[in-house]
Amino acid sequence: MRVLLRAQFDTERSNEAIRNGTLGKLMQSSMEQVKPEAAYFTADNGHRTCFLVFDMQDSSQMPAIAEPFFLELGADVSYTPVMNPEDLQKGLSALGR
Repeated sequence: MRVLLRAQFDTERSNEAIRNGTLGKLMQSSMEQVKPEAAYFTADNGHRTCFLVFDMQDSSQMPAIAEPFFLELGADVSYTPVMNPEDLQKGLSALGR
């Protein structure tokens, strides 16, 4: 299932991760793990935030993906199922209308 992961980082912990060089390594490791089809990095509500869109094969992957963000950055993490245009079209056509 295609999901959108939103990880919003604690400012002080992410500041420290930048200073000690671990933020880049954490993001690289996360990107290698989930192989996102899209990745975006921004400030959202005053916090460093990343958005990753990727295919989650099984919900049992959730802890392994989220825990580094929790443990290293004190992040707030959410997963949201999402569709691309093809998924939406397929879903709408299944309505039979």
